[in-house]
Amino acid sequence: MEIISTFLDLVLHLDKHLSVIVQNHGPWAYGIFFLVIFAETGLVATPFLPGDSLLFGLGVFVAADSLNIYWLFIILSMAAILGDSVNYAIGKYIGLTLLERNKIRFIKEAHIKKTENFYKKYGPKTIVLARFIPIVRTFAPFVAGISKMQYIRFFTYNCLGGILWIAIFLFSGYYLGGFKLVKENLNIVILLIIFLSIMPGVVEFFRHRQKQ
Repeated sequence: MEIISTFLDLVLHLDKHLSVIVQNHGPWAYGIFFLVIFAETGLVATPFLPGDSLLFGLGVFVAADSLNIYWLFIILSMAAILGDSVNYAIGKYIGLTLLERNKIRFIKEAHIKKTENFYKKYGPKTIVLARFIPIVRTFAPFVAGISKMQYIRFFTYNCLGGILWIAIFLFSGYYLGGFKLVKENLNIVILLIIFLSIMPGVVEFFRHRQKQ
C-alpha cells in the first residue's frame, strides 16, 4: 500500500516533484532521471516506476527552459537502451534460477505469461512495442534473455524501441507544454497518458476472459 500511495503522490504532483529535483540537484538531475528510466526498464524488481508519464512530464518541464531537451533526449535514450540490455543479460544468465526459486516477489507468473503472449503474437517486434506498455516494457527484455534471443537481433530492436519511446513522449511533452491548457492541467494529462497506456492490457485481459 505504501508503494501505491507513493506512486499516486508522484503522479498527482509530478510537476512539483520535478521542480524540487531540478532545484535541489541542478545538473545532477540528469543523472537522477537516467537512473529512474534505467531501473524502470532494466530491473524486473521495479516495474512500478513511472515511465511514459515521467517522460511527458519532463518534456513539459523542459519547455520552461529548466533543462536542455537535447541532452535529456540523449541521456534518457542511453538509459532506456542500457536498461533493456542489462535486463536481457539478467534473464539470459540467471532468469530461470530467479523464476524457479521465486527470489524476487515482483516477478509474477502473470507478468511473464502476458509478456510471452506478446512474443507469440508479435515476435521480436515485441521489444519495440513493449516500450509503450507498462509492465510488459520491464519484462520483455527479461523474457528475451531467458529465451536466449540472438543478442544482435535483440540489440537492434532495443535501440529502435528505446529511441522511439523516449522521443515520442519527451518531445510530445516539450511541444505540447507550450500550451497553457496543458501546463495548467498537467496532472490530468498525466493520468490520461497512464490510462491510455494500460488500456491495451485491459482489453487483452477481457479478451482472454471471454475465450475461457
